[in-house]
Amino acid sequence: MSVDGTPQPATRVRVRVRVEGVVQGVGFRPYVYGLATTLGLGGFVGNDARGVIAEVEGDPAAVDMFVARLPAEAPAMAVIDTVSARPVTASGHTTFEIVASDAVGARDVPVSPDVATCDDCLAELHDPSDRRFRYPFINCTNCGPRYTIVRDVPYDRRATTMAGFAMCDDCAREYHDPSDRRFHAQPVCCPACGPRLTLLSADGSDVGGDPVVETARLLRDGLIVAVKGLGGYHLAVDATDAGAVTRLRSRKHREERPLAVMVADLEAAVSLCEVGAHEQALLTWPTAPIVLLPRRQNTALAEPVAPRNRSLGVMLPYTPVHHLLAAAFGGPFVLTSGNVSDEPIAYSDDDARSRLGAIADAFLTHDRPIHMRVDDSVIRVIGDRPLLVRRSRGYAPQPVMTAVPFPRHVLAVGAELKNTVCVAKGRRAYLSQHIGDLENYETFASFTGAIEHLTRLFDVTPAVVAHDLHPDYLSTKYAVELHGVDLVGVQHHHAHIASCLADNSEAGPVIGVAFDGTGFGEDGTIWGGEILVADLATYRRVGHIATVPLPGGAAAIREPWRMAASHLDAAYGDAVPDGLAVVARHRDRWDAVRSVASAGVNSPPTSSAGRLFDAVAALVGVRDEVSYEGQAAVELEQVADPDEAGGYRAALLDGDPFTIAGADLVRAVVEDLQRGTPRPAIAARFHRGVVAAIAAGCGRVRAATGVDVVALSGGVFQNVLLVRWTVARLQADGFRVLTHVRVPPNDGGISFGQAAVAAARDRAAP
Repeated sequence: MSVDGTPQPATRVRVRVRVEGVVQGVGFRPYVYGLATTLGLGGFVGNDARGVIAEVEGDPAAVDMFVARLPAEAPAMAVIDTVSARPVTASGHTTFEIVASDAVGARDVPVSPDVATCDDCLAELHDPSDRRFRYPFINCTNCGPRYTIVRDVPYDRRATTMAGFAMCDDCAREYHDPSDRRFHAQPVCCPACGPRLTLLSADGSDVGGDPVVETARLLRDGLIVAVKGLGGYHLAVDATDAGAVTRLRSRKHREERPLAVMVADLEAAVSLCEVGAHEQALLTWPTAPIVLLPRRQNTALAEPVAPRNRSLGVMLPYTPVHHLLAAAFGGPFVLTSGNVSDEPIAYSDDDARSRLGAIADAFLTHDRPIHMRVDDSVIRVIGDRPLLVRRSRGYAPQPVMTAVPFPRHVLAVGAELKNTVCVAKGRRAYLSQHIGDLENYETFASFTGAIEHLTRLFDVTPAVVAHDLHPDYLSTKYAVELHGVDLVGVQHHHAHIASCLADNSEAGPVIGVAFDGTGFGEDGTIWGGEILVADLATYRRVGHIATVPLPGGAAAIREPWRMAASHLDAAYGDAVPDGLAVVARHRDRWDAVRSVASAGVNSPPTSSAGRLFDAVAALVGVRDEVSYEGQAAVELEQVADPDEAGGYRAALLDGDPFTIAGADLVRAVVEDLQRGTPRPAIAARFHRGVVAAIAAGCGRVRAATGVDVVALSGGVFQNVLLVRWTVARLQADGFRVLTHVRVPPNDGGISFGQAAVAAARDRAAP
């Protein structure tokens, strides 16, 4: 007889099953409950500090089937790292239950990212007979807020910002009903017991009426509305109203960087952009990122939304509030980060009122606190592969699994621009959400807050702290002020290549092509056009773009025409051909800038690929000054003719390291300008010239070393044309090519690379 008096079969077995990975907050316990009861098994399931633990008991065949089916039929948002099962003594239980979470022990459980509203919840949202009809905070075990509301683990309601909302009787019944979709859904709520939406005017008074309907009216009237989302506030404006978009840009101090647009559904996205099968999958996936898509011509979008750009950042609604607003507004609307340019997104209500008060005409807000600010993710497709440009909401803090474990706990503090941080232990690297450029107090506070939250959430006590070599980076200064840790300085471009290696679960060696704008070189110069032979622990600089002065230092980054002057000097000296438009446009300062560069006054040498792209952008008249980092290179890519087959050639100059003669490319550009060659052709030929130089450099390194694998990393490899053409050329030359998959190639992936280098050196230490 069992402990509850039920007759038992002659043979019963019991196993204890542990599941680790992203298995909390994704409906895993209800799933286990359903599987066990379907198979007629007794036992229990619960969360603990490492994941999910279950014991099942019953007929041996049924137990075996449970263990086999458990990972195969798991919820869609679960990410299972390991499943282990061991026999334990049968106790006679025939019923199955979900037990209280056990928080004892070292915490080692990933937290689910935030998940877009599922189809079942959307059906209820639009069903007039449902008690959650038009309720802006509808969710279930398959969707809704996760990381942005989690204060601690195990993932239970009391450890989230929903703790202040006591469930009503109806919600409690759903929560405790194993047959219900909201069984143990921690954010479960309804209009009777959950958060409430409010529309406030600029002076803080309640506008009244239906907040969503009134917000749509304000948008149609050309006003700017701050909208509280999952991980912070956005600024919304009618995307077809040029005047409204221009006012938003002026108030936000975001002069030209493209703005993202939200549309109601896939059909609306297709009306604005070309949407292939891979892009469609990304738009509709539960991560719901902003997807960069080729724009259609002659749409109703206002020109200031994405000026001089052939692409448009598009996202579909991913919260009930967004779904309701998109339906009420009936057209595309800008939904951009709620911040002043270069600041982090506002996420607390007081912070939003303070920092967005001069921008927004109204605030669509609610009373569910956001614990962790998380901006939207941005992604594009190259060929059939996704390329993350910004890894944030929907992805963070899901761990990036590594091929080998970290010997000790690691903190990597990232770079200065596009900063992320990474904490790592075991085989899990927890990469933070996008933090931004560490240039002001708000962003630095977000940086330190992310470190505190991740180390506490995942029980990481850093023994090793990895940082960039640049002594003036705020992230570096933070690292070197820590006590009781081993510091590991990692060269910027080695971190890029290590990031690509670890992203692909490879150890090297590879030929690493690290092309970006700026990175502190070990020789004191500014690197950025590097060819390395590298593994995770070590690297050797074997080639680079020939250095030129960076005239005026940071001024040359803001004013690409200065780089045109520097590269023209390198190409021609005092014999620059007459009639160049870039010289004429800046005649009043041209000679002074050349003098500064030649004298080496505030003009450090740089091998930067990004600055070479800047120079060519200025030469062909695309961009003389920029309002955001990388703008000139981005716009040069936009004007390039993708069907142009011609390309320039750049010599490889002997030396150790060898150099790529950027002057050859500049001279070819000038010659085509003098012939009257159209700008799109020149831009494309320059791109193909860079590709040819990369291929030639890699070929030289392979001949000397035998290494035939190439890793591409750095912000320049966000360029679709460059990546597509480089990969095709290298593969045609017999190379195996690694590109980024799970982390961005830009500086958003630096912290992951730093962590990988620190771990490799730790493993190699005596």
